[in-house]
Amino acid sequence: MASKYSMNDRPSWPRRAIVTAGEPYGNKGLHFGHVGGVFVPADFFARFLRDRLGRENVIFTSGTDCYGSPIMESYRKLKENEGYDKSISEYVESNHSRQAATLNNYNISCDIYGGSGLEPAAQIHNEVTAEIIERLHEQGTISKRSTLQFYDAKAGTFLNGRQVIGRCPIQGCKSEKAYADECDLGHQFEPEELIAPKSQLTGEVPELRPVDNLYFDLPAYLDFMKTYTDKLAQNPQVRSVVSKTMEEWLLPAQLYIQNKFREAFDAVEDQLPEHTVLEPEGNKSSFTVTFPSWKERDDAHAVLANGGVRFRSGKALVPFRITGNIDWGVPVPEVDGVSDVTCWCWPESLWAPISYTRTVLARDAKAAGVTEGVAAQDATLMGEPAADSTQVPAPTYQHSSLDWRDWWCSDDAQIYQFIGQDNIYFYCIAQTAMWEALGWDLTQSTVSACYHLLYMGKKASSSSQTPPPPADDLLNHYTCEQMRAHWLSLGLSEKPVSFSPKAYDTRVTGKDKDGNEVRACDDKRVIDPALKESALLTGVFNRLARSCFYGVAIKEGDESPYRNGCIPAGAASATVIEAAEQAALAFEQAMYKFETHRALAVCDDYLRAANKRWSDASKAANKLEGNEANAAMTQALVDAFTELRVATVLMHGIVPAGCELICEYFDVDPVAFFSWDNIFASTDEFVESLGEKPGEHRVKPLPPRFDFFSKHESQY
Repeated sequence: MASKYSMNDRPSWPRRAIVTAGEPYGNKGLHFGHVGGVFVPADFFARFLRDRLGRENVIFTSGTDCYGSPIMESYRKLKENEGYDKSISEYVESNHSRQAATLNNYNISCDIYGGSGLEPAAQIHNEVTAEIIERLHEQGTISKRSTLQFYDAKAGTFLNGRQVIGRCPIQGCKSEKAYADECDLGHQFEPEELIAPKSQLTGEVPELRPVDNLYFDLPAYLDFMKTYTDKLAQNPQVRSVVSKTMEEWLLPAQLYIQNKFREAFDAVEDQLPEHTVLEPEGNKSSFTVTFPSWKERDDAHAVLANGGVRFRSGKALVPFRITGNIDWGVPVPEVDGVSDVTCWCWPESLWAPISYTRTVLARDAKAAGVTEGVAAQDATLMGEPAADSTQVPAPTYQHSSLDWRDWWCSDDAQIYQFIGQDNIYFYCIAQTAMWEALGWDLTQSTVSACYHLLYMGKKASSSSQTPPPPADDLLNHYTCEQMRAHWLSLGLSEKPVSFSPKAYDTRVTGKDKDGNEVRACDDKRVIDPALKESALLTGVFNRLARSCFYGVAIKEGDESPYRNGCIPAGAASATVIEAAEQAALAFEQAMYKFETHRALAVCDDYLRAANKRWSDASKAANKLEGNEANAAMTQALVDAFTELRVATVLMHGIVPAGCELICEYFDVDPVAFFSWDNIFASTDEFVESLGEKPGEHRVKPLPPRFDFFSKHESQY
């Protein structure tokens, strides 16, 4: 908090907000990267917005991505290798329940954690999918294309995306795996470009056969995307990684060819469509061929392949696939003679947050007995979740509008999407262009793209020698609040950061007295990086809260005027007022820029300074006698309660359970307590807003040796 802020520096916030946290695949539970890298930051932001804008003005959505080839392939292997005998829908439902249980364990407060193929959202999502595809067709932006798809002749079947594995053809790609038409870093390409394809079913090299699908004309929006990306680059809320990654996709259609193929290239160059050749500079090992568009580049593929020229494609806008030829997907209405196809999982996952928003509003409409409007119509489509499935609890209050357009198509609403940086192409390129093409005045999203959360210094991988633990397993060694605070401190907005919990660190760090190797997880000399923030909670924050409540507690034989069980009346000292205001302003600025690590740092500095002020003031008061001592201790408590209330509001989104426990002992309704309408109010003004006189608001008596924040039992 080196910079000094003024009220004029406060950022502008929308009237309403949607917050989304991506969609994990429905073929597994959640690992720590899902929770720590996306869900916890999104939840922090959503909780902050509820406090800042009013809970009725925020909808936080996420859900299980139920469809697509990854789920089909995992299901197939489970049936074949382990004798799984349930349906694919039941398989996805079980994984969805596991995911929801994990989110509950980490206090993730989604208004809905749905499933694209699960009730209550499934039928609404089908409806939204049909509406969007039909609208894009009306707008002339989707059409039929015949493309090649892999076919395993030995198995006698077309292969879905994950049933083919090879190497990514995109120049410079460092992905470990590539599939039929995309790699695990999100690069898209045509199936015929995949290097060294192999069928996962039989191990054979598959054939390519033509199929018809619908594609969105993404290249038609190149100029729009360039202008939009330039605007994003000037937006202080948008991290540079977003606009820079987008710029990479807005380059001309290019092929990169190694110099060793130059003679073969020269032999067929006159057969190529219109193009220009950029000669290699310096010691570069390849030259570049640029085409007017993706069409000419695609036409060049066959010419070069027939001439024995190997090449790699550069990033560029190409038609974005909308449908696929697999059974397990959202049904799609017949368009341009294309029938019996389903929606590809990526496009429908982009508009799934709209479906989830409409499901939340349908739930509200049903509860309120509303019978007209889209929300009421959606309520008739809404089914009941499976009786034995785990759900993230729904809010008990109504949202401020039942019209989904007030949330997605209004100038006074904003969409905040938390994603991993490897999905920027889908959320910032494909989605942005489709939203523009729909012509519905959909608000373009403000995207918070996080870098990867590494594990023990390396990219987390379930196939590595030290696979990362499932998110739930961490709770055998750490509390939810310790993990939330630690993950938020890492600064994933700026760079990839390693998550290295000591409890899982198997490095050998020495030997015991008998000469046996000692692992880091058992070595008392090794400090646990995952507990770096824990002392703030279990030490500093606990002490300040206990000091306030014990300080005013009625104590037999102690007639001090402040020991009446009430928050004392009086103005806080100028230093305390200034510190509280600066902390709130700095925190708000950090949240506006999605700098969760800086927001936590503001809280850390503020709490430590507040704790020291209390310690110094209470010690000084204890050295006095009579009325002077009473006056000094009363002032110390006025200051401490002011700082505790502000700190608890700021920390609410970081460690919600402990903060809500503090609120409970303030004995104030949580909506009023955490509202930013009161963040700059004095304690007396806050008490008056509750309809009480300053000095007369009674707090809940605190039991002896009480902790608002506790260590995990394994840490004692």
